[in-house]
Amino acid sequence: MQKKKENINRREFLKRLGTGAVVSSAVLAGCDSRNNPLTGNRMAAGEIPTDKMTYRTNPKNGDKVSLLGYGCMRWPMIPNPNGDGEIIDQDTVNALVDYALAHGVNYFDTAPPYVRGLSETATGIALSRHPRNSYYIATKMSNHHLARQGMSGRVLYDASVAMYRNSMDKLKTDYLDYYLMHNVGGESGMPFLMQRFFDCGLIDFLLKEREAGRIRNLGFSYHGDVKVFDYLLSLHEEIHWDFVQIQLNYVDYRHASGMNFNAEYLYAELEKRNIPAVVMEPLLGSRLASLTDHLNSKLKSHSPEESVASWAFRFSGSFPGVLTVLSGMTYMEHLQDNIRTYSPLRPLSEEEFAMLEETAVEMISYPSVPCNTCDYCMPCPYGINIPAIFSHYNKCINEGHLPASSRSANYVKARRAFLIGYDRSVPRLRQANHCIGCGQCQPHCPQSINIPKELHRIDAFVEQLKQGLEF
Repeated sequence: MQKKKENINRREFLKRLGTGAVVSSAVLAGCDSRNNPLTGNRMAAGEIPTDKMTYRTNPKNGDKVSLLGYGCMRWPMIPNPNGDGEIIDQDTVNALVDYALAHGVNYFDTAPPYVRGLSETATGIALSRHPRNSYYIATKMSNHHLARQGMSGRVLYDASVAMYRNSMDKLKTDYLDYYLMHNVGGESGMPFLMQRFFDCGLIDFLLKEREAGRIRNLGFSYHGDVKVFDYLLSLHEEIHWDFVQIQLNYVDYRHASGMNFNAEYLYAELEKRNIPAVVMEPLLGSRLASLTDHLNSKLKSHSPEESVASWAFRFSGSFPGVLTVLSGMTYMEHLQDNIRTYSPLRPLSEEEFAMLEETAVEMISYPSVPCNTCDYCMPCPYGINIPAIFSHYNKCINEGHLPASSRSANYVKARRAFLIGYDRSVPRLRQANHCIGCGQCQPHCPQSINIPKELHRIDAFVEQLKQGLEF
């Protein structure tokens, strides 16, 4: 059997994987992403220091914040003992939080809808076991879910205030260190922003809560229409934003896709106003944790002792106006690797910045699904595991073993690997073939992915593989 990969040029690659094509680059060998899909090329060996964490000082109030922030969107889950679905593994969450605090991490970011609405409670239980002055809590006004139901005016105001107070109860605190207007810029852009915060008077409530000290820092997290971002910054002299959360990684810096906007512009606008930036999605939904074999080798040859993921964290942390970089660390080994990267941070050189820009340019030539596994599209009313499907598909693309056609020497092996990996990653009742195209997931995606279209495309490809059809 031929072991050497067949080479095809970029034009032919895109032709085969273009919009509407049934064929996909997911015909790859070694695509099993079961259990821990990120472990692959992520880890690097070495000491895990307890006293070398890099800290940034908030210019607004002098908070000394760890450059590594804990994103509480992906707490580990276990089967519910009563047999009804899953629950958060609280013991593991406690252990992760204890380890993070012991190694200098002091910023924890959550939100009411995270982990199916369970994150704030689990985070509050874990953190409340430690002195309140040893950590900073960030959570969010996630009333986009309420406004999406048609709430407006006084009804929306009252429900939003109740959400805010409920967050403090769940987090077991009487003040919030960092509070965000969540996911602004999405949906209809400016009209949706005005409905959520300005027309109902909610912004005035938040400002009064900050004045009273129950909100220590007020900001917003941005996805979507850049007009919303610009409008909110135009109010800075009036509102005095304490921080802003943006998506900043070496792909989105100059090559943002969907409704996202280039972080180069977003960061510059914050920097000129001296507004600290909090970074979300440094790994672009895990896609920067393991790249194609060629790109992995390129980064590893430059720095053999560092994980592939560490390059993305070093990129985000190298901007001096970044207060903290959030990572949703489900596994202890990811927490350890990220602590190692920031203990202390070794900022990128100009040569390394240029190398990552080259990496980004090459990455975007491969048509993976721009899913960040945020789970906002979940739960699907038909039980489809949308993030897991996209994660398996993208991981297989990143392996880089693309057969030129169904007549390739390695086609049989690659076909078998993809299908077995798909069944292991996604139970059959939760696979893409069950999508009826209802579109309920569509408005929730901050990346503006046409989710039903992508699911149907992947399903058509899977069926083609199962039937052993030529392409």
